[in-house]
Amino acid sequence: MISLHRSCFLNNAGISGSSSPFSYKLKKLPPASVKVTALAPNRDRNSSVLIENSNPLEEIKEDDTSSIADVDPNSTVSFEEPEVSYDDAASDDQLVTPWSLSVASGYALLRDPHHNKGLAFNEKERDAYYLRGLLPPTVISQDLQVKKLMHSIRKYQVPLQKYMAMMDLQELNERLFYKLLINNVEELLPVVYTPTVGEACQKYGSIFRRPQGLFISLKEKGKIREVLRNWPQRNIQVIVVTDGERILGLGDLGCQGMGIPIGKLSLYTALGGVRPSACLPVTIDVGTNNEKLLNDEFYIGLRQRRATGQEYAELMHEFMTAVKQTYGEKVLIQFEDFANHNAFDLLAKYSTTHLVFNDDIQGTASVVLAGLVAALKVVGGTLADHRFLFLGAGEAGTGIAELIALEISKQTNMPLKEARKKISLVDSKGLIVKSRMESLQHFKKPWAHDHEPIKNLVDAVKGIKPTVLIGTSGVGKTFTKEVVEAMAALNEKPVIFSLSNPTSQSECTAEEAYTWSQGRAIFASGSPFDPVEYNGRVFVPGQANNAYIFPGLGLGLIMSGAIRVHDDMLLAASEALAAQVTQENFDKGLIYPPFRNIRKISAHIAANVAAKAYELGLATRQPQPQNLVKYAENCMYNPAYQSYR
Repeated sequence: MISLHRSCFLNNAGISGSSSPFSYKLKKLPPASVKVTALAPNRDRNSSVLIENSNPLEEIKEDDTSSIADVDPNSTVSFEEPEVSYDDAASDDQLVTPWSLSVASGYALLRDPHHNKGLAFNEKERDAYYLRGLLPPTVISQDLQVKKLMHSIRKYQVPLQKYMAMMDLQELNERLFYKLLINNVEELLPVVYTPTVGEACQKYGSIFRRPQGLFISLKEKGKIREVLRNWPQRNIQVIVVTDGERILGLGDLGCQGMGIPIGKLSLYTALGGVRPSACLPVTIDVGTNNEKLLNDEFYIGLRQRRATGQEYAELMHEFMTAVKQTYGEKVLIQFEDFANHNAFDLLAKYSTTHLVFNDDIQGTASVVLAGLVAALKVVGGTLADHRFLFLGAGEAGTGIAELIALEISKQTNMPLKEARKKISLVDSKGLIVKSRMESLQHFKKPWAHDHEPIKNLVDAVKGIKPTVLIGTSGVGKTFTKEVVEAMAALNEKPVIFSLSNPTSQSECTAEEAYTWSQGRAIFASGSPFDPVEYNGRVFVPGQANNAYIFPGLGLGLIMSGAIRVHDDMLLAASEALAAQVTQENFDKGLIYPPFRNIRKISAHIAANVAAKAYELGLATRQPQPQNLVKYAENCMYNPAYQSYR
């Protein structure tokens, strides 16, 4: 009998101090020959459970929610080693049980992404954790590892190769991945998220290697809570969920939309400081209507047409109920890339019972409003002084329009219905007007104003005479030269936001906007564009990227213990972001601050959101911290390596 005694303390928050890389590993051993005795506290029950049985898997029930971090530092694990390895002796038709319980060490430690440090393990750690011989003799710092990796990543010419290299790193060394991303955020943000993530989702079936999130399909209907318990972490604070029906501007990608929740949650950690173990990416697979994927031998999702109606609603309701039962009322559920007909209904249905947020509707609205507020410092006037014309009346367009109207109403005490009249929307059938009311979807009806019908965008520009043109159509090249020139003819400094993603779907490029407006446009886009030189002046286009908003918003909700998302929190986030734009930024043509300061920006957004939560009585963490910005900074995950005992 071998008895193993190791003191273990897992520090998830990145606070200085020593820890041990404790983890569960399951080896294939015959159940009858093994005895496990372990005393592990169950955090959910505030008690301890004793596991002692010839087959311990019979005792570890689904209600036992103890995790890696829950193991008693003084626990003793005893087991009998068999004289032969049954892995090698078993034939193909013999059944074996894949299980073990151990402190991560040696070869296993180097393959544990949560605790692996690669060549940064020092001499003492190499001795203590049986790493001698498994690593070259050199010990290097985390900073040198970052420098080396950036040197390697920059050699790749194809963005998807860079994406895959980053995903491989995340699965090998989690802290190094986030250190690399934080230190090089402006360069790597387009790699781990838009626009490269769009291509990654299109090819996800071919590049899929290891699961990084939960796939919940119609096959799991009736047992979703059980599926949630299969996820190794228990203290989940943020879930990003998609059903893959409207991925960016690429349409229905079904199960392959998983790249979006994974990418979003990477940004929650890197930009907002939410610890990785508190993040859960989820894809709801109800099938796909994409014929190309259904006929693709590498497609990884259900091979059936999309479920709709009651079947879809029941699956989503079971998921939402199971999440609340499993993780509590304060878990943030972010809806991502749902089609219009589901996105609005889900947000309306669950906003009164869950902490929910739709990034396409609310996140986009908040970041665009922040850009508009900042742009006013250049073009002058208040929001109420301007006229807004949208191309696109889906989730993003109507969400932005509503938040602008709310802010106008708040600033002027104007009734919301009157504020909406300053905003006009154009969809695929032309200008949304009252004569079309009966045929409009419900979310478009508030924007049907008294006006003669107009079929095309350029005529709408000439008829409405907007000062601000915003594109959320998902259709590229729709801000033509004629449209931009019409805006420039009406305005000394036309505000033009071309927001559709990815880059190929952008309504116009930065170069087109600046050139066709003779360098007078105030421009922002959804995807990144390089600086543009026009008439001897260099313009740096702003990126109205949701990554400015949702990480800080999420951190603010978490640190205040908010139980609901209120529209005033979105306005608070916009105001905080706009306040971070400096005169130096304006001088370069920027209406958004540089991403290199994003952690500082997120801390200010989180503080504003938390303050609003306390003001509205929606915060549960009491008492309120005196300095919310400093508190937000202290809450942020630190990816620096920890020292092991």
